[in-house]
Amino acid sequence: MASEHHLIQIAATQLRCPMGSSASCWSSNIGGHDWRCDYTTNPSRGTWICDDFITKEDLEQPEYRLADGPFTVRFDIALKPFAAKATDAFVTVPPPNLHQHLGNLLECKEGTDVTFQVAGGDMFPAHRCVLAARSPVFRAQLFGEMKESKQTAGGVIVEIEDMEAKVFGSLLRFIYTDSLPEADEDDGPMVHYQHLLVAADRYCLERMKLICQEKLCSHICVDSVARMLALADQHHCSGLKEACFDFLSSSTNLDLFTETDGFEVLTNSCPAVLKELLAKLATVLIFE
Repeated sequence: MASEHHLIQIAATQLRCPMGSSASCWSSNIGGHDWRCDYTTNPSRGTWICDDFITKEDLEQPEYRLADGPFTVRFDIALKPFAAKATDAFVTVPPPNLHQHLGNLLECKEGTDVTFQVAGGDMFPAHRCVLAARSPVFRAQLFGEMKESKQTAGGVIVEIEDMEAKVFGSLLRFIYTDSLPEADEDDGPMVHYQHLLVAADRYCLERMKLICQEKLCSHICVDSVARMLALADQHHCSGLKEACFDFLSSSTNLDLFTETDGFEVLTNSCPAVLKELLAKLATVLIFE
């Protein structure tokens, strides 16, 4: 709520100005609106005034001692947010459900025109237009030269040998519904989201990549931080990398980390990351 107050000083002699005389005594901008205060001496009866102010006759009484001295008026202005009157809802609009329809389309397999064969031989029918609309990599692959695919009587078959069925299934589910299924705790959610992050980066699914980073940030520990840093560096995950750096800004965590095999692996495989980490830690120590 925007508010202001102003003190306006008016000389008693100004009250004796000719009838109807007016002057501007104050202006300001409050709440994004321009405001101005004018005063009028001896106003006509048609003038809109506030009846709560003191009258001229009272001001001229001896007890107020306003023979030739000034008097001060304080204005307090407060702008309250306008609350629109609630109206009856005659039409109720349901939330968007496009993701549900597309998820059903994936499940029923109606109209599919491409099939993906992943490691282990599992087959995943899909719709080329949906995949191309969501991923520039799929668009180039399915509507370009199709070097990774082969034609059969039943349509296009694309072989993906370096991705597990569960990971590719989650990838397809995200493409159709814009959400990821919850990872099974028994299967190791951290490893699953690592694989999903790699898949998201491969097919340029940026939102899925960010979701995976967010999930992995909650699994950073002394034993996993080296793998997380290597993954973040390889797939350009700035958020995950910063979370790892923040974890290692604790001297206790850093001491424990340097005693792990992961620290040695990171030193040999990602020296640039280690150098960046040391620079970050040096900055923290300087400001502390």
